[in-house]
Amino acid sequence: MEQLSAKALRDRIAAGETSSVEATEAILSRIEDVDPALGAYISTHREMAMERAADVDRRVKAGEPVGELAGVPVAVKDNMCTTFGATTCASAILKDFHSPYNATVVEKLLAADAVIVGKTNMDEFAMGSSTENSALRRTVNPWDGARVPGGSSGGSAAAVASRLCYAALGSDTGGSIRQPASFCGVVGLKPTYGRVSRFGLVAYGSSLDQIGPITRSVADAALMMNVIAGRDAADSTSVDETIAPVCDYLEKLAIPVEGLKIGVVSEFNAGADEPVREALGEAIGVYEGLGAEVVEIGMPRLDYAIAAYYVIATAEASSNLARYDGVHYGHRSERARDYVKVYTKSRAEALGKEVKRRIMLGTYALSSGYYDAYYLKALKVRNLIRGDFTEAFRKCDCIMMPVAPTTAFGIGEKVDDPLTMYLSDIYTIAANLAGVPAISIPCGFDGNRLPIGLQIISPAFTEDRLLAIARMFERQTDWHKAEPTVSGGH
Repeated sequence: MEQLSAKALRDRIAAGETSSVEATEAILSRIEDVDPALGAYISTHREMAMERAADVDRRVKAGEPVGELAGVPVAVKDNMCTTFGATTCASAILKDFHSPYNATVVEKLLAADAVIVGKTNMDEFAMGSSTENSALRRTVNPWDGARVPGGSSGGSAAAVASRLCYAALGSDTGGSIRQPASFCGVVGLKPTYGRVSRFGLVAYGSSLDQIGPITRSVADAALMMNVIAGRDAADSTSVDETIAPVCDYLEKLAIPVEGLKIGVVSEFNAGADEPVREALGEAIGVYEGLGAEVVEIGMPRLDYAIAAYYVIATAEASSNLARYDGVHYGHRSERARDYVKVYTKSRAEALGKEVKRRIMLGTYALSSGYYDAYYLKALKVRNLIRGDFTEAFRKCDCIMMPVAPTTAFGIGEKVDDPLTMYLSDIYTIAANLAGVPAISIPCGFDGNRLPIGLQIISPAFTEDRLLAIARMFERQTDWHKAEPTVSGGH
């Protein structure tokens, strides 16, 4: 049963052909067997999950209506607030924090009758590209336990790839859904900024963060978008549906994309490793075989995306994380003897090295005398990058490029080299700066049988078309059907 897609399981449960209790018990048992070595989950919630599953089965049997995710076991990244369990952000400073409310996306999952089985591991406060920055546990790549699953949504991607849930939510500030999806061989969608509510998402970079689905197939991503997309009055950055209507993303998958024009930035793509470039070329060849036209486009400011991103993101992080001070939230040092020491010692003891690094970078960029030179200039570069995308989309329907320059790298390989680690996001960051949607879909393997992802980027609020384009490739290939061999004691 674990091999079914979320949509197939939903349909079987709704038809009474199988039960949510059976599916949920199977997932929880598999988590107990596999996850001690994999490390995908920070917490699981067996009692709550089984109660919800039993309620869905009761309503199906009684002929009562059920939601769009009726009885499907799913997971959420542990930077989304829940009234059940702790919301830790994989940080020691929040390890005992219990939210008094649910994030809007969590409420939407519950309203759709999803069964949330647990909360997944991540880089602390979503700061990282490998999930090695978690203060609570280590997550490994299900394809190779000596390698990272990507980050910061590494736990969600590993859980989906290992069949420890049918779908999961991640958050993406600079590639944190797409890169782990690529490393773990699953589908990861970053929606347009404003398409999905951020209310209840613990903020890293407020102008960049976006919640999105990690799934086994494009159809499952469309199903999840049907549930989580839409305007939220509690989030001032979510977009009114009169401006950008939400559609039935599953229904739109069936509509063929005729006369597709694919934009390629050859010079930029050349920085990827050879297996990644080869997989990209072969994937684009599949589209050409379906009648698509490849258009060479110029995006001269892409080379500045990394620099602009790490100024903007760290500046926003410096502001957002100021509240975690031992007074308002989280860990309070027992060694402090006055107010200043409460603040400094609590943060020193409970925040990780990478989080401290980014707070310091952001504080410097915002400091007197440097704001104009760094932060304001980065915002101007961001506007130029957004303009590059606008110009490119006049010539093409979508842009295709790698998700990451390499496949999954070894645990410990880059953790002490921040600059090299930051460059892992070179292909994903620009979509966040521009606020446009992007998806990673499996498109091959390297010589070590490590997954490679194809990134497709489309104009703002065209998730329906983006998913349809991704589905075209998925229909022609079997990469998304490959599964890692994981078992207890992995």
